Amino acid sequence: MAAAQGRLSDDAGGMDEAKGTEEAERQTDTGPPPPFRAAVDALRAARLRPQLEVEPTPAPRRLAPFAYALEATVVDGDQDLADGRLVLLHDPAGHDAWRGTFRLVTLVRAELEPEMAADPLLPDVCWTWLTGALQARGLTYGEPSGTVTRASSHHFGGLSARPAASQIEIRASWTPREGLGGVPDTGAHLTAWCDLLAQVAGLPPAGPGDASVVTLPQRRGPQSR
Repeated sequence: MAAAQGRLSDDAGGMDEAKGTEEAERQTDTGPPPPFRAAVDALRAARLRPQLEVEPTPAPRRLAPFAYALEATVVDGDQDLADGRLVLLHDPAGHDAWRGTFRLVTLVRAELEPEMAADPLLPDVCWTWLTGALQARGLTYGEPSGTVTRASSHHFGGLSARPAASQIEIRASWTPREGLGGVPDTGAHLTAWCDLLAQVAGLPPAGPGDASVVTLPQRRGPQSR
């Protein structure tokens, strides 16, 4: 699996890394608190569409006292269409920037046709893919933040035979609303995140969605794994 491994801390919502490390060290003996264990169990139990390969990956250790991470790849045959990483952060003491005790942080990326990448509305459209995926699942959340980056590569000299390549990258974080026992519905948030990945990859929606969300009309051909 060639999932995204980019830096996530820029969109973690202002977490003080030193504070997270010290808190984690203090709580090592007692282990993860029940709300965090329940939230992780819900991630592991989520049922996802078959085109996505999802597996645990080492979580960043300095963003929060407790963290759990997943990486995913959208697969069509032996081709990778898009990939991403989702990290669940938990600080039992709460965090002012999060306005809650949990935070979800993500990095999603895919290659696009250069013509699509040149569309000036693309960043706004990509942000609606994220918010629309959450709204379509009926999820409530707060303090969303993020960036949408598009990059183009052009090859010269000995590499001039290679076609130009363009990539879209979505980095974002949001605070899932906590439910019974202070536990957010992380399984539903994971499903919504997978909806975002599928949409970036150009797959048709798995079910009824938000009509305001724009579907990706074109993307570069799938990449060999």
